[in-house]
Amino acid sequence: MTQTKAGPDIAAGRLPEDAYAENFSDLHPLLDQHEAQVEADRCYFCYDAPCMQACPTSIDIPQFIRQISTGNPTGAAKTIFAQNILGGMCARVCPTETLCEQVCVREVAEGKPVKIGELQRYSTDHFMSEFSSTPFTRAAATGKKVAVVGAGPAGLSCAHRLAVHGHDVTLFDAREKAGGLNEYGIASYKSVDDFAAREVDFILSIGGIEVRTGMRLGTNLDLATLRAEYDAVFLGIGLGGVNALGLEGEDKSGSIDAVDYIADLRQSKDLSELPVGRRIVVIGGGMTAVDIAVQTKLLGAEDVTIAYRRGQDRMNASEYEQQLAQTSGVRIMTWAQPKGLVGENGAITAIELERTQEQNGSLTGTGEVITLPADMVFKAVGQTLVQADLGDALSLEKGRIVVDADRKTSLADVWAGGDCVLGGEDLTVAAVEDGKIAAESINAALTA
Repeated sequence: MTQTKAGPDIAAGRLPEDAYAENFSDLHPLLDQHEAQVEADRCYFCYDAPCMQACPTSIDIPQFIRQISTGNPTGAAKTIFAQNILGGMCARVCPTETLCEQVCVREVAEGKPVKIGELQRYSTDHFMSEFSSTPFTRAAATGKKVAVVGAGPAGLSCAHRLAVHGHDVTLFDAREKAGGLNEYGIASYKSVDDFAAREVDFILSIGGIEVRTGMRLGTNLDLATLRAEYDAVFLGIGLGGVNALGLEGEDKSGSIDAVDYIADLRQSKDLSELPVGRRIVVIGGGMTAVDIAVQTKLLGAEDVTIAYRRGQDRMNASEYEQQLAQTSGVRIMTWAQPKGLVGENGAITAIELERTQEQNGSLTGTGEVITLPADMVFKAVGQTLVQADLGDALSLEKGRIVVDADRKTSLADVWAGGDCVLGGEDLTVAAVEDGKIAAESINAALTA
């Protein structure tokens, strides 16, 4: 009898071929016309709509839902796009349960909000299936040139609004494709059928935007050069660095950055070829932690645990996302922080977790250590700004770019938005709003 050598159990093709398509199908299938009308009729069309106030991009939610209820999804989409040109993706990934739907009058009164996100997707998907370009017309060319660095939600939003105003935009991105986290960082079951790329094409249809990929600030792009060659610069560079656990052995095989693995998953042409461990431990408590945990489970991992250092009520992932993880078979272990990585032959075989407690507002270890077997340990403990890419010109605070209310930096001709700015939220919709606000400020400065 052959003795199997102990060690990490990481393999591809853990599931039958047809299971991958089923597991990674659309999380919320598109409403049909009848379903959309029935749902729209539930709206009270509040005059002082709390849902609209809760939307970071201030979409007129009662207006677009009324347009759906009267059989005008095209008009509804125009209402959405007027405030949020990435309304299609936001309809898929926005944590509506903590934004517009949380304050919906029906949620407060009945515990069952109007499905605002699904109605938004119904109308935006309808428009994008009927029309190949955005519902905007470019203004006359101004002769001004703007560099937008980062083709994620903030950069795309800024570039589109600037193009509408007649400015010529060059959109730079470090990766091979535009889209940022929409393309590389979102759980696959939230955005299927290559929607992120189709939305980029939709946004670029306005014209006046040149895309240059493979261009990274700090490598083959220089902020000082951009400032010299363009009339204004917008930075939507996100957070390119990943926080480390700070543990010995973190360089061992099986210790993986969650964002990198999600990017590989998102770009995979055949999920059955993507290796996944049998036993997974995810360190973190945000959306990325949930996304990697759920997706590894869908790839065939048998035992998936999210370990979070505080209580479940303190997790950054919404209650809905936490429930999604748990109903997918993911265990959430709270009050546990990483203490050590156990390995052999250069590969991780387990992780040591120390039980924690909160005393007088401070988190402390109790000394009790639990060892969980693990083939893969995913780090989802936040990302950081690569400050070296920016040089010394910009004012930074707490590792982020300082901006004012108009998203202007300490440099008169440079604006910034999205995750890279101080106070930036880890939300697609918030990044879209940053780009929109910055574009209006840049336009005012260039046409003054």
